[in-house]
Amino acid sequence: MQLLASEEYGLRCLLQLARAEARAEDGAPVSISQIAGSEGLSPEYTAKLMRELRMGGLVESVRGTAGGYRLARPAADISVWSALSVLGGAFFSEAFCECHGGQQRQCVRSSDCSLRALWRAVQSALRETLEKISLADLQRDERAMVDFLDPVRLVPLLSTEPT
Repeated sequence: MQLLASEEYGLRCLLQLARAEARAEDGAPVSISQIAGSEGLSPEYTAKLMRELRMGGLVESVRGTAGGYRLARPAADISVWSALSVLGGAFFSEAFCECHGGQQRQCVRSSDCSLRALWRAVQSALRETLEKISLADLQRDERAMVDFLDPVRLVPLLSTEPT
């Protein structure tokens, strides 16, 4: 499994807007060049990502010399799952099986497949988890995010101190 670059960078762009929303009370938009510079991305790639996010209803654009982008809803109302859905789609699509028939026209496991059941369960767990995490939640620093997610299990894994 891999996280697509567009999903990672798109989330980072959304976080730039969420942080700007938290800092500014006037809701001033953030320009493509500001977002690109903050994330180390090209303005062209950033514009492409922002267009996808706008078309997905997560951001809105503001025209004019002081224009740019801002979140379409408060950061607390935008889940990581909704962002990933706009940027890359589902982890496991039902159409996956139709595209992987091997040398056959149709998959030999189209009527009985334990892997399909596994991927559906993973998709469901992933969705359930990522729907609970918002852009507002992601504004924590890394250590605080680890604590937020699961302090008992994750903190020891990320600790650099000898145990």
